[in-house]
Amino acid sequence: MKILKKIGRTLLFILIVVQFFSPEKNEGDVTSLTTFVEETNPPDEVHKIMKTSCFDCHSNSTRYPWYSNITPVNYWMADHVKEGKKELNFSKWGNYSLKRKEHKMKEFYEQVEKKEMPLDSYTWTHSDANLTDAQIKIIVDWAKGVQSNYAAQLKAN
Repeated sequence: MKILKKIGRTLLFILIVVQFFSPEKNEGDVTSLTTFVEETNPPDEVHKIMKTSCFDCHSNSTRYPWYSNITPVNYWMADHVKEGKKELNFSKWGNYSLKRKEHKMKEFYEQVEKKEMPLDSYTWTHSDANLTDAQIKIIVDWAKGVQSNYAAQLKAN
């Protein structure tokens, strides 16, 4: 019994100490999305949906909930955002080539259409990010149009 108390106290001490360490947060400026928004011109409804369902993990500006200050949750979230931005970062849209924009837009609408995005792990804690079938259709129709425009530009070049 004494050993279990020692182990419990040690684990509690470690848990308290690690709370003083945290990864860097992804709290960039929202204006980093300006190029993407101006270039793709999403309707207000699409922009609103993307703001609540996409930009936290796929831009340089993440809205953090209260529990993001708790270790180890903060490390898990930091890794999740890092991976999301590595795959697609709307804040870096202006740096993407035309071919990459066309490809990323196609991947984007395909994953939304297949309900692979947003991830379940995100929507569990962000219920407003759950997309209805109507929202999925709005996003997919818009993104297909944007992707088609990029494809036409590539063909013309």
